[in-house]
Amino acid sequence: MVLTVLKSASKKVVNYPEEDIDVISAKQWFSQLCTDPFIRITRYIMSVFPVLTWIHRYNIGWLAGDLIAGLTVGIVAVPVGMSFAQIAILPPEFGLYSAFVGESIYFTLQLFATSKDVSIGPVAIMSLTMAGITQSVQQAHPGTWDNPTIASAVALLSGFIGLGIGFFRLGWLVEFIPMAAVSGFMTGSAINIAASQAPGLMGITGFDTRATTYRVIINTLKGLPRTSLDAAWGLPGLCALYMFRYLSAWATRKFPRRARLFFFINVLRISFVILVLTIAAWLYCRRRRTPAGDFPIKILQDVPAGLKHVRSPHIDAELISAIAPHLPIATIILFLEHIAIAKSFGRMNGYKINPSQELICIGVANTIGSCFGAYPVTGSFAYSALKSKSGVRTPLAGIFTAAVVITALYALTSAFYWIPKAVLSAVIIHAVADLVASPEEVFNYWRISPLEFLIWLAAVLITVFSSVENGIYASVAASLGLLLIRIAHPRNSFLGKMSVRPENDPEEETRVVFVPIDKSGLDNTNVKVLSPSSGVIVYKFEESCVYPNCAIASSALVDYVRENMRRGKDLSTVSLRDRPWNDSGSRRSSTLEQALNEKKPDLHAIVLDFSSVSHIDTTGTQSLIDARTEIERWMDHPVEFYFAGILSPWIRRALVSGRFGYGASGSRIPRDVAEIATSAGDERLPNDTSPNAKDLEKGDDKTKAEDGVEYVEPSGSQWEPIMSQETPFFHLDLHSAVRAAESGLDRSVDLHVQVNAVDEA
Repeated sequence: MVLTVLKSASKKVVNYPEEDIDVISAKQWFSQLCTDPFIRITRYIMSVFPVLTWIHRYNIGWLAGDLIAGLTVGIVAVPVGMSFAQIAILPPEFGLYSAFVGESIYFTLQLFATSKDVSIGPVAIMSLTMAGITQSVQQAHPGTWDNPTIASAVALLSGFIGLGIGFFRLGWLVEFIPMAAVSGFMTGSAINIAASQAPGLMGITGFDTRATTYRVIINTLKGLPRTSLDAAWGLPGLCALYMFRYLSAWATRKFPRRARLFFFINVLRISFVILVLTIAAWLYCRRRRTPAGDFPIKILQDVPAGLKHVRSPHIDAELISAIAPHLPIATIILFLEHIAIAKSFGRMNGYKINPSQELICIGVANTIGSCFGAYPVTGSFAYSALKSKSGVRTPLAGIFTAAVVITALYALTSAFYWIPKAVLSAVIIHAVADLVASPEEVFNYWRISPLEFLIWLAAVLITVFSSVENGIYASVAASLGLLLIRIAHPRNSFLGKMSVRPENDPEEETRVVFVPIDKSGLDNTNVKVLSPSSGVIVYKFEESCVYPNCAIASSALVDYVRENMRRGKDLSTVSLRDRPWNDSGSRRSSTLEQALNEKKPDLHAIVLDFSSVSHIDTTGTQSLIDARTEIERWMDHPVEFYFAGILSPWIRRALVSGRFGYGASGSRIPRDVAEIATSAGDERLPNDTSPNAKDLEKGDDKTKAEDGVEYVEPSGSQWEPIMSQETPFFHLDLHSAVRAAESGLDRSVDLHVQVNAVDEA
């Protein structure tokens, strides 16, 4: 479909019938899209069940690795799950429910999942977000629902959102949130969590630990004189956790042959510290109850055994309306953290994940988990790193983790009674400290992109001084704003020629490359850059020509022509009443002005490098039409527009719709041609030694390419043009486009006369 506005905007171009131009049509595009629907459906179903690509190769060696990794993660998941439930303002058993359901369901969903390393369960940042959602709903509707009911409803609704995004293959939406924004809100959240757990570590009470982070830090410092006996368990526990970590790392470097042993010692540090301090709490507290039945320190006390809260989640319209304002932040954190972790371990271990598939897994895990009383779960960086380092081989390791958690739920809950809460606070602080970005990482943000560093800093500060929700919203909004600014203000440049050759080979033939005329981006600014032939402009687009940026690009081209090219009509001879109101020509004829204008070259051709352009829309096409109209009005004659590097049929279609690409070309050089493949044997590689390769004894010739590699050219080869003969202004590369533009300079005057005559006819 050709837009009327594009037809009417083009002038002084030979009127070639558009249907004769060989460009893709909308009908052809849709027919290509719908080709072999059965094959497309089959591929979609296979992509939904990636387990089929590896389950038939499962073996005993893989089973051993999965068993060790699964048990290792399970031992850590039990205490950490209870600790994170404390952050979410939920009873500790709900952390175990979430850990069990997350691992067991994710194991089942390995029919769908694409990552072997990711471990799903309760995580610190989601627990903190869940606490904020619960508090907000309880303040708006006091006493209407209890905290577990709210948490299960959030899990159900966010799970349905994940399912919808995954099944519709919209996982790419997560890519709009950059690494700096993710790191910023995770760092701010880690500081937030650590600050909220510090009072519990020290046994300090008397203020709201869920307040803004900076207020909690101030109140904690003010409350240091009120430190209680809980600190005798919390501080040694925190110190012991770090001591085990650093001693294990030192011993690994000192005795590398025992690295596996020290790794498992490091893994078991959390369980060991909790076990020792729990025994100490039991020995100290069992005979020291107050008359009111309280203990000298805060302990976990009763943890119900088994899955006591298996039921359908309570959901009603009022609860949905109360939760709805908080669902965006919950789903963003769930999906973003999981995809970021899955991609990270995929890069480390050499496999590729499918974001949409992972979102399906997260969606189903949370949807089903809500029936077990679980609160929202997602990929855990700590669990995933532990699983990866433990030697996990396939995604089936999750079933062993789930077995450990369910065993603890049914057999060890009586032992959980004496766990000091200060020790759980130590575990939480120790866990979230790894989420804080390292100084090296932050410095890299500054070196790579100072603007992204500012986004990271803003995310941290807003999270600390406001809330996690505001921090992630601000960082995502700032990142999208930066993306739009970069799209709207691309770095386009006018190009010149530079001759280059290898440094130590003066006999090697020189070649021509095109670089910015102003030498921007060149390390050595002393090199000689020549402008194209007089009357030719080479302009490079470095971004897609779309509505946010096309006006800037076309304005730069028009301004360059006005400043550097000769004006076609002397307006000093035109009466004032016949001039445009915005024309800046002299009122009287000026000899100096005429002389300066005559010294400027007469523009005949513009070469547009579209090698970096992946898309052009209606506004971009109209902008090019307007630029051509303005330039030809200034020059007072037609100007040829050559295009280089266009491989997209839709870009060619758009340009032809704007009356670009076809017409009578002034070029003298023949079009580029390439050898056509007449059989499978013609598709040859450099120095081909296969039986199909030709040699000189069979009448073949050897030729050398520019890189010096010998290619065999069969006698009688067939050569055909690369680009359509009907669009002589479209060229495969910039070099051929510039040659074509320069070759027709001496014929341009005659061509202008012919075109004007056709237009008048």
